[in-house]
Amino acid sequence: MTRKALSIAILSASVLAAGCAGIGPGRLKADQVDYARALGDAKKREILAAIVGLRFADAPSFLTVSSIIAAYTFDATGGAIVNAGSGAQPNYAQATGSVSYSNHPTFTFTPTTGDAYASAYIRPLSPTLVMPLAESGIPIDLLLRITAQSIAGLQNGTALGGPNSSGSPQFFLLLQALRRLQLAGELNVESRNTDDGKSDKTAKGTSRINDADKSGVFITLGATRSGDSKQVTDDLALVRKLLRLSPKMKTYEIVYGQSADHDRVPMVTRSVLGILTDLGAQIAVPNAQVGNGATKPTIGLIGGETRPTIVVKTGEKPPKDAYVSVLYDESSYWIDRGDFDSKYAFTVVQNLMALAEVTDTSKSPVVTIPAN
Repeated sequence: MTRKALSIAILSASVLAAGCAGIGPGRLKADQVDYARALGDAKKREILAAIVGLRFADAPSFLTVSSIIAAYTFDATGGAIVNAGSGAQPNYAQATGSVSYSNHPTFTFTPTTGDAYASAYIRPLSPTLVMPLAESGIPIDLLLRITAQSIAGLQNGTALGGPNSSGSPQFFLLLQALRRLQLAGELNVESRNTDDGKSDKTAKGTSRINDADKSGVFITLGATRSGDSKQVTDDLALVRKLLRLSPKMKTYEIVYGQSADHDRVPMVTRSVLGILTDLGAQIAVPNAQVGNGATKPTIGLIGGETRPTIVVKTGEKPPKDAYVSVLYDESSYWIDRGDFDSKYAFTVVQNLMALAEVTDTSKSPVVTIPAN
């Protein structure tokens, strides 16, 4: 009896010690995914809050999560009391132990201000940053609708209002033709180093935002031309006509600016704040909020693009399964989980912001998980 009781006591203490030793690896498996999702969800709410706030002329603010410390404490103690017995006193063994567990995560936020704010959110996005995303599979019409204010003088819709607030019909015709060429494999976008001087000239009224790295981005029309269809031929002719490009060439450089050139595509890109402001201007709000001067009328698009880039709904309470939701002035704003087009466009905006926020001094969030 004594040996059996003693064995049970020793086993109990061993189990407690093993639990304490294994908490580190166990938590690491869960925390790597959980914190990544939490950071993504927090960023989505921050972006939607900025979009809605700009709809009502509120200046957005951005906080960067600079560090996360997942502090776990697991304490276990164990012992055994053994009585060999004497006389009428029976033999017995008693195991004792205690377990305590606590979780105290610490988050460090850094506000984005000064030069970092200007570089990430106010400065227009470079075409060399934006256009290669089309080669990664992002629909070029969606990408340009979000990031371009004008292409070869053709105007996108603008949140500033006025007679041209809905944009030029030719702008949307251009986007649709480019998307069809992309799907047909007849459109290619690539980045090149132009430091060799062969492609470093710029047309009058155009420029490169990132002259320092001497990189350029080029678009090739009619990339394969294998078994041309009438649709492909018509789209190539339409794109060259709208962009005023030379039909003798296939590859054209995309540069920042307004003036058109026969071998270059001038494009005026938006800043991150410009993108968020434009998305906010497309949110449908109650007429009462427009009538009392709290915001401007909703900007509607024309031609084949009458649907908002991202459909943001408003009401007293969002659905429980909303993709993302925020509260603003006692009203809720959200994106439906079943609206794939809006979710995808929102993801593109989130990726663009992540690229814009990368600087020489920027650092990714550090997640520290003590494992002992």
